[in-house]
Amino acid sequence: MTTAEPDACCVPITAEALPDDAARRLAARFKAIGEPTRLRLLSLVAAHDGAEACVCDLTAPVGLSQPTVSHHLKVLVDAGLLTRTKRGVWSYYALVPGALDDLADVLRSGAVAPA
Repeated sequence: MTTAEPDACCVPITAEALPDDAARRLAARFKAIGEPTRLRLLSLVAAHDGAEACVCDLTAPVGLSQPTVSHHLKVLVDAGLLTRTKRGVWSYYALVPGALDDLADVLRSGAVAPA
């Protein structure tokens, strides 16, 4: 299977230049986890019961206010790493299935999954 085929599972970043949209998407994800607090929040959500956590459970472990934690979580949601659901006054965050695997695959093999 070549990278030009539409069914290709991923595009090796070493075979050809990344398209703009793929580069932006990938850079946004790496930038989101490139900040220590966001990386810690991502790991806290992943390690929480059911891989889902309320923002109220995340403020104390990182020692930041709820608005600051919510801002960092929004960046992770916008990057496609977490989902957010509202329950009453609280927001709950969960990992996007496969999002971390996609990043690991890029680092491991140099291949980018299509959008």
